Amino acid sequence: MLDHDIERNLNIHTYRKELTSDEKLRLIFTYAGKIANESKLDNLLQLMADLGRDLIVADRCTLWILDHDKNELWTRVAHGIKEIRIPADTGVVGYVVKTEKPYFTDDAYTDPNFNREVDKKTGYRSKAMLAIPLFDNEGDVLGAYQAVNKMTEAEVFSQTDIDQLMMAASYSEKSLVNVILNEEIEKTQKEIIFLMAEIGESRSKETGYHVKRVAEISKLLAELSGMPKEEAELIKLASPMHDIGKVAIPDSILKKPGKLTDEEFDEMKSHTTVGYQLLVNSNRRILKASAIIAHQHHEKWNGRGYPCGLKEEEIHPYGRISAIADVFDALASDRCYKPAWELDRVLNLFKEEKGQHFDPHMTQVFIDNFDKFVAIKNKYKDK
Repeated sequence: MLDHDIERNLNIHTYRKELTSDEKLRLIFTYAGKIANESKLDNLLQLMADLGRDLIVADRCTLWILDHDKNELWTRVAHGIKEIRIPADTGVVGYVVKTEKPYFTDDAYTDPNFNREVDKKTGYRSKAMLAIPLFDNEGDVLGAYQAVNKMTEAEVFSQTDIDQLMMAASYSEKSLVNVILNEEIEKTQKEIIFLMAEIGESRSKETGYHVKRVAEISKLLAELSGMPKEEAELIKLASPMHDIGKVAIPDSILKKPGKLTDEEFDEMKSHTTVGYQLLVNSNRRILKASAIIAHQHHEKWNGRGYPCGLKEEEIHPYGRISAIADVFDALASDRCYKPAWELDRVLNLFKEEKGQHFDPHMTQVFIDNFDKFVAIKNKYKDK
């Protein structure tokens, strides 16, 4: 049996009927709860696309978001296509965003507002098109909700379809605004975290590549140790702040080329507590994870680390992962107080410290995949 794309390309139509009022109501109730509870932008856009497509019996539905900084419209969640970016003033969706009014056409290729570039990129053949603007809480245009190719026998969209797609938008816009805002907040957090981490590292004559390497190594080790990808990504985002407490350490200690005295080392150890205190009161998940890592990345599996002398599973997994990542990069890189160790020597140390300094399971994972971690080190070399 021919699949849907082949049928379309051969102009073999599989018509569907309009939904009844009861079917539309059930559909809206089904999606309303899912949309209200979704916190991931891609998932939310997919739900909105599915709702719009099914509600007005379209072949495809796409959510376009306006990027004000680049003056572009983008979509990365749409039926049958990957992320696409177009100038904000092109195509039917560009016209809708500019005029802030709904628009539909029965024959896209004869419509002056149609942009054929998207079809060229996707190999799709648009015919009937419908688009409505989406608005944020202040009434500014957020993007556009677009449906392509009506799948009923009439093959054309109507004012009723516009009204129903606008109804679907009314159930979704607030959730969309909130999710986009949260993503912007998280993006800002990431930028601030890396900036602060680089500032902290620059005081000890390190480069931003140290925090980049620790982040990438931590993420890979988390994934290989069996953590979900989302949690591994969180560790990657949080780990650059592991040494942020060093901002409180005097240069005379931080940049000392020789061995520290006992008193100096005690003061150096305080960076774990300082970093924790700087971050612990945040309610943001990235900074909460950063607080754990800053506090525990010098704890040891055998209980002989600092600042709290935690042992074994008393140490949070984030602390155990970042400990391995930080020590590996510290040993394998030049520092003001030592040259980089040979990789064989680094590997032997981890074999010796398995179950002593480091979590035995995570250390074995690290040893078994040592070449992958070395590849990260080589990819982000210090300048």
